[in-house]
Amino acid sequence: MGLASRAVGKLGVLKWIPPLWRLALFFFSIRQLDAQAAKPRYIWQTGPWGRCMGSECGPGGSQSRAVWCAHSEGWTTLHTNCDQSERPNNQQICFRVCDWHKDLYDWQLGAWNQCVPVSMRSAGVPRPTVCTRGEEGIQTREVGCVQKANGEPAEDAICEYFEPKPRLEQACLIPCPRDCVLSEFSPWTPCSKTCGMGLQNRIRVVLAAPLFNGAACLNLTEFQTCQPGSCEGEESQYSLRVGSWGPCSVPVARQARHTDEPTRESDEPSGESEKLAKRQGKKQSKRRDKQSRDKGDELARDGDKPLKSNRKLGKVNRKPDRPSRQADRPPRQRKVKNKEKREKIKVRERGKVKDPETRELIKKKRNRNRQNRPGGKFWDLQIGYQTREVTCVHRSGSVEALSLCSRESLPVTYQACVITKDCDVTDWSEWSACSKECYDPNGPNGERTRTRKVSQFPTGGGAECPELEESQPCSPRGETAPPCVVYNWKSTEWTECRVDLLLSQQDRRKGNLTGLCGGGIQTREVYCVLASADMPSNITSTKSKEALRPVNNDLCVGTPPNTTQLCHINCPVECDVSAWSAWGPCAFENCQDQTAKKGFKMRKRKIVNDPTGGTGNCPHLVEAIPCEDPRCYDWLVVKLEACISDHEMECGPGTRNPQVQCVNSDGQHVERQLCRDAILPMPVICEVPCPKDCAISPWTEWSHCSHTCSGKNTEGKQTRARSILAYNAEQGGMQCPNVSALLEVRSCNDHPCTVYHWQTGSWGQCIEDSSIPATNTSLSNAHGDDASCSVGMQTRKVICVRVNVGQVPPKKCPESLRPDTVRPCLLPCKRDCSVTPYSDWNSNSPTCQKGGKTKKKQSRKRLIIQLPANGGQECPEVLTQEREIDTPAVCPGYRWKTHKWRRCQMVPWSIRQDSPGAQETCGSGLQVRAVSCRKLDGGQADVEACLKFSGSMPALTQLCQLPCQEDCQLSSWSKFSPCTADCVGVRVRKRILVGKSKKREQCKNHQLYPLSETKYCPCNKYNAQPVGNWSDCILSEGGRAEGQLGMKVLGDIKECGQGYRYQAVVCYDQDNRIVQTSHCNSHGYIEEACIIPCPSDCKLSEWSNWSRCSKSCGSGVKVRSKWLREKPYNGGRPCPKLDHVNQVICFKSVLPKASVIYKYICFYDTGKMITVFLLLSLIIAFQPQAQVYEVVPCVSDCGQYVWVVEPWSIWKVTNADLKDNCGEGVQTRKVRCMLNTLDGPSEQVEDYLCDPEEMPLGARDSRLPCPEDCVLSDWGAWSPCPLPCNGNSTRERRASIARQPGEGKVCPSTTQAELCKLNSNCFHHSYNITDWSTCQLSDRAVCGKGIKTRMLDCVRSDGKSVDLKFCKELGLERKWQMNASCVVECPVNCQLSEWSAWSDCTHKCGLQGKLWRSRTVVQAPRGDGRPCPTQMQQWKPCLVKPCYNWRYSLWSECKSEGARCGEGLRFRNISCFVSDGSDLPGGLVDDEMCGEQEPAVDGDPKIILQDSCTVPCPGECYLTDWTVWSPCQLICFGGEDLGYGSVQVRSRAVVAQDPENLLQCPEQELEARPCTGGRCFEYTWQAGPWRSSSRHVWCQRSDGLNVTGGCPTTSKPIADRSCDPPCIKPRSFCTESGVCGCEEGYTEVMTSDGLLDQCTVIPVLELPTAGDSKADVKTIRAFNPTQPAFGPNGRAGRTWFLQPFGPDGKLKTWVYGVAAGVIVLLVFMMSMTYLACRNCFCLCNEPNSKSPGDGLYWMDPNSYTVPYICPACQNLEQQEICQLQKQQRDAVQQAPRASRQALECSASRFETLIT
Repeated sequence: MGLASRAVGKLGVLKWIPPLWRLALFFFSIRQLDAQAAKPRYIWQTGPWGRCMGSECGPGGSQSRAVWCAHSEGWTTLHTNCDQSERPNNQQICFRVCDWHKDLYDWQLGAWNQCVPVSMRSAGVPRPTVCTRGEEGIQTREVGCVQKANGEPAEDAICEYFEPKPRLEQACLIPCPRDCVLSEFSPWTPCSKTCGMGLQNRIRVVLAAPLFNGAACLNLTEFQTCQPGSCEGEESQYSLRVGSWGPCSVPVARQARHTDEPTRESDEPSGESEKLAKRQGKKQSKRRDKQSRDKGDELARDGDKPLKSNRKLGKVNRKPDRPSRQADRPPRQRKVKNKEKREKIKVRERGKVKDPETRELIKKKRNRNRQNRPGGKFWDLQIGYQTREVTCVHRSGSVEALSLCSRESLPVTYQACVITKDCDVTDWSEWSACSKECYDPNGPNGERTRTRKVSQFPTGGGAECPELEESQPCSPRGETAPPCVVYNWKSTEWTECRVDLLLSQQDRRKGNLTGLCGGGIQTREVYCVLASADMPSNITSTKSKEALRPVNNDLCVGTPPNTTQLCHINCPVECDVSAWSAWGPCAFENCQDQTAKKGFKMRKRKIVNDPTGGTGNCPHLVEAIPCEDPRCYDWLVVKLEACISDHEMECGPGTRNPQVQCVNSDGQHVERQLCRDAILPMPVICEVPCPKDCAISPWTEWSHCSHTCSGKNTEGKQTRARSILAYNAEQGGMQCPNVSALLEVRSCNDHPCTVYHWQTGSWGQCIEDSSIPATNTSLSNAHGDDASCSVGMQTRKVICVRVNVGQVPPKKCPESLRPDTVRPCLLPCKRDCSVTPYSDWNSNSPTCQKGGKTKKKQSRKRLIIQLPANGGQECPEVLTQEREIDTPAVCPGYRWKTHKWRRCQMVPWSIRQDSPGAQETCGSGLQVRAVSCRKLDGGQADVEACLKFSGSMPALTQLCQLPCQEDCQLSSWSKFSPCTADCVGVRVRKRILVGKSKKREQCKNHQLYPLSETKYCPCNKYNAQPVGNWSDCILSEGGRAEGQLGMKVLGDIKECGQGYRYQAVVCYDQDNRIVQTSHCNSHGYIEEACIIPCPSDCKLSEWSNWSRCSKSCGSGVKVRSKWLREKPYNGGRPCPKLDHVNQVICFKSVLPKASVIYKYICFYDTGKMITVFLLLSLIIAFQPQAQVYEVVPCVSDCGQYVWVVEPWSIWKVTNADLKDNCGEGVQTRKVRCMLNTLDGPSEQVEDYLCDPEEMPLGARDSRLPCPEDCVLSDWGAWSPCPLPCNGNSTRERRASIARQPGEGKVCPSTTQAELCKLNSNCFHHSYNITDWSTCQLSDRAVCGKGIKTRMLDCVRSDGKSVDLKFCKELGLERKWQMNASCVVECPVNCQLSEWSAWSDCTHKCGLQGKLWRSRTVVQAPRGDGRPCPTQMQQWKPCLVKPCYNWRYSLWSECKSEGARCGEGLRFRNISCFVSDGSDLPGGLVDDEMCGEQEPAVDGDPKIILQDSCTVPCPGECYLTDWTVWSPCQLICFGGEDLGYGSVQVRSRAVVAQDPENLLQCPEQELEARPCTGGRCFEYTWQAGPWRSSSRHVWCQRSDGLNVTGGCPTTSKPIADRSCDPPCIKPRSFCTESGVCGCEEGYTEVMTSDGLLDQCTVIPVLELPTAGDSKADVKTIRAFNPTQPAFGPNGRAGRTWFLQPFGPDGKLKTWVYGVAAGVIVLLVFMMSMTYLACRNCFCLCNEPNSKSPGDGLYWMDPNSYTVPYICPACQNLEQQEICQLQKQQRDAVQQAPRASRQALECSASRFETLIT
């Protein structure tokens, strides 16, 4: 409530206060205001406490905080302004926390409190009106810091030092209330009376209990009265009712005897006790009888239940015979002779009873016999009696006198019983020794047990026996306990690295699998051994491994080591050599020895890498040519100086002096004195032209030699040229030479083409050198290839070879260069085979076989842990041994042994004598027997052993009958005789009369007492039927191939091919009961051949050749490709995964060769153009193929293509002074692009391969100097621009004066300069690094280690790649690594283990049994290896066997013996049924079929064949039996489990028989309990069709069950509706909107006021005439057009829509017609569009001179090249291209306006598509 509301409230109160009190309140309020104004304006403020400080841990610390004075408005002031007496403390004692306190303190968490709704905690939060999922809530708990030792609370700061304080609140969900859910009512029961007024009942059961304050359950029972008819006579008002049996009591006489004679056997004859009772008098007997009856009646009224004959006592079951069999099994009759002997013994004993000594001996003998009797000491069974009360009750429930029920005979009120005794056990024995006798702190614990024995078994329903054995874990400790044996994993040596296991199917089919390298796989075996203390446990080290005995692998703990690993075989590095150098001069073979007359010209090459195995396998590095006149040193002309005229003249003849240097035969500069014997080059004669002389340019350099050698058909030539710079004057000048004199030719490389070199063979095997002491001993444990034991020798063959001829004499080759023929080598050590000792014989314990001894095989094995190598000792051939052992003939075990039934004991005669019809010597009783435990070999055993191993104990008691003298006694029925054949003969069983019954005439009546029974033999007819699904396809066991060392590699082992699948066969008899399959002459299966498809790997084509580098200068890319030939299927190896940077996969159409156009496509025929266009479209659409490209960077030498120019031609003077032969003129020369080699330009190539920017001029025009003019030489190269390029610097070039000018004339400047401009004539240079290439492997490798490379490129500032020398000359830093190692992931195929053995059948019998076997993944696939198959398990059906089980029959009707109502019994039997294992009921068979099974029903060995029940008396109201537990039901919302568990429920309903007693009925009962599992149910409202103004509405569960409750009441549909006025017109009904409407097929005719007038058939619509009094014809839809019209069934109005699919799911016929029409229309439109195109279109774009990369890019589908610039486009003349494009534009412009747009559209579209 706010302040305003509080104020209003106060004012409202003041209105009712007297004036005097108002004045008093006013003064009091003023005083309060003064008190508030007088509050201090300065207050103390404190900061947080600081950290606890102190020298010691614990409570001795201190902490401080800041304290200051502040004004009430918040600002700080002096301390003196605050009251000093109220100043807070700034220090306090605290608990200093240390790290070791963590072990002493911890948070104590309280339990979560009840979930409280949020709306109850927060005032402003409203509670939801409709609960859907639940209501959100909050639950709290208490959390505090406590001491761990005693739980004493501590400060929270201590625990917060180590861990934050746990949360105190958490969100929770309060589920919505769940109402009780009931089933539908059962049908009405028959009337409770046959006449008069009675009741009928119908009952429903509880399906779901109310939860979370949900609505309680409604009444489970409904009653209605019934009156079948009036009663003829007086209806009986009284009924005889029997009570429950009282406790089992021992007769008084026997109790007294037991008191006197405690050792007397309990089951002695009761004759003496009966006589004693007679002597005491009949009166006392009656009194005692009455007292016992009263006592029994009291116990019966207390609600004790009657005795149940249980099969188990403690852990022992007792199974009384079925009532149906009890009549068939009368007790055996004693023979007359035995009876006479027994009477004589009794007479003798009676005579001796008076002798005290004899009597004592008899007592001892009886006691001894009882102790020695089997089982006697355990049970001590005593037969007693029990009684029950019989009363007479009225219909109203009151008890009346028995005389009122005198019309009914009284029932028996006594029966024999077994005295109740609880189970009694001995004390616990001592704990047994620990099963683990050694100490191992890390291993599993052992176990020790203790037992106790049964001293008294429970009898008569006594308390069950407790557990007789208990165990606990143990572990021996102390110094006396030896350490446990430890087992470790060991491994054999890794096998050789194999690459072939990684190959795909395609690679394996190539056949040549030798020389493989790269990544591979190797395997080993892992086994378990006994660990030794002095032995290292490292399983990977095999150098010091000792061969240990293998043991069972189960003894080793932990994960076993891997059995496979990747390995690598180094690929051989081929020897890579450089190119040949130029031929050297003719030199001596040895310059130190120049006596020989013949020398050699030699050329050399170098090894540029580090090949595998050294340089011995490299090709020859020197080639020699014999020559004459050898020299070791010679003069080399460096250059010729300028021409100096003789005699110091300005012009005229002169000489050019050479500058020389001494060089050796390798071209290296040496001292000049070494060339003293060589001829010094002479000066060259030259001419300094005079002003009127002819001016000639200097000679060019000699060209490269045309051939490397000279022969008959070849001769090396070199040329040089010069040109005329100016002509001479006609008079006095030196004439210009002829044209032929401007070119000189000379011979070169005149040596013959006979080249010789030394050729070496491969090195031979390393042979031990006998001159060196032998040390090559065998090393059994050596491992690795580096071990060497001695030095040997290797030899090879060396010959002299003439190129292209063959071997020649050695003298033809230089002897000094002859390679070595012998070299030392290291001999590897011998390695012997190493195997483990034999393992122990396998510990499969031999199982016993019934029927005698049998043989069983045992085996043991040893493993190879090191394979032999280098001539070591070979491995033994035998690695496995087997032997046969005998199995025991008798299986160890235990069995129950039953002893003879003892004499039948009846209720004492003193109890029975008052019953009418009772006889003293005959009647019903009980008899007992002993049960003992025996071993299977017959020896005695403790009863506890049989209780543990032999199942339920046989019954100890059974009902018996002592026959009376007039009774007929018969033996038990024998078994039916066997049938000799089906459908033939009969089966007979017999019995005989026993004892005196043979002489009685009434017993000879075979109709009353038949002595034989006959059955016809069954006509057994059997038929076999297949059942179940086909099994998996299973390969035959013999079709497998073992991999190396047991390793299983998918692909090596047969995992595909022909196998067999199986289907089970079931055999039925004529009664459709399942029988053994042998009856149908079937072995139980149907076999069928099947095929397991073999996996097929991805198949690609071979790699194509590498394409040419995409750039002729600098860095580019080169590509090679593979085509996809076949996709993988059936689990084959997938196609390789591609590197997204360097590899790309594309889909490229396979075009026919006829459609490949290499230049340009020009369609002048429009029809052909359209045809080809459509053809190309179809090919591209329907013929895609995957192609894999591999792209790597490459660098092209910028000097590989050079421009080569020929000499300038003679001047052609165009504007000439004919007199002086000078003036304006033109010179031309040929310029060609040549492939540059080491020997110079070799062949002409296309001009586009050379750099167009550096292309020399092919023509020049200039002025030809006249005589006496100054003549300059050609301009030299421009000097380099200074860097960096700033625009202010210049570069220059120079020319020399070739002819001095005449008098009066001067020479022009010999220097030219120009500004340096960036990217024009001045450039910056930098290095450019390419991306890494893909990891390149050897051609013989699949994966593993490889090399990736990248290229270095020199890039100019304008982006052009240039030669690397430009960057090198600038000294730029090269900081990049060009090569790097890399790894290609190996495609390891999935490796699987062997199939396990077939499991046991999943079902012991029936049709659903399956045998399973499985395999596991030993090696998961890696990379592109073959994936693991999806089938890791296989199954096949078991042999179908009948399922025999015991089943209860239905309970019989409850009957109270001898009375109309009260406590009674109901009975049931167990019978043997056969079934197929399904839920369907089986067929009844003979009990012998279940003979091998332990009697149990639904797994419960406790057989209950009778149960107490209550027969209601007439008029009594009672509760029904409990219903069965309902199925588990989860608490869900929307199909989602809310996490509250499952609940199941059962209920009891009320049943009444008389309307007068309804008020006396008890309350109905309900029980609920939690359970596991269950399912979710949803509840929805359902509504039926409207019937007039109502309909049926009900709640339905999601499983289709109609229920009451569960559905939300807020959403219940309307069940009743009404229209006003009511719909009484024919064919009308009341709609949901409350308006009358018409049924389907009729339309509404409405009156003017909107009411229904009539319903008219739709086809016949009668309009009213003008004179009709009725209003307009309207429909109900006119009043509410937005309201949909519904028919009687609520169906909406009809709508029509297209439905392309028919009822069978197939397309209708009209769909195909529409699709065909659309396709025809599209083709027509495309044809009309392109028919307007009648001009030529060029596919090549106009070349761009600035960027040679522009234009079309073309990929040839039949080649493996990367897209490159279309050469045809560059070679087309510019005029031709422009002409074609101009024609296209003109055609568009000249076309009529109507078709111009179509032409423009078609032209642009076509050009775009083709491009």
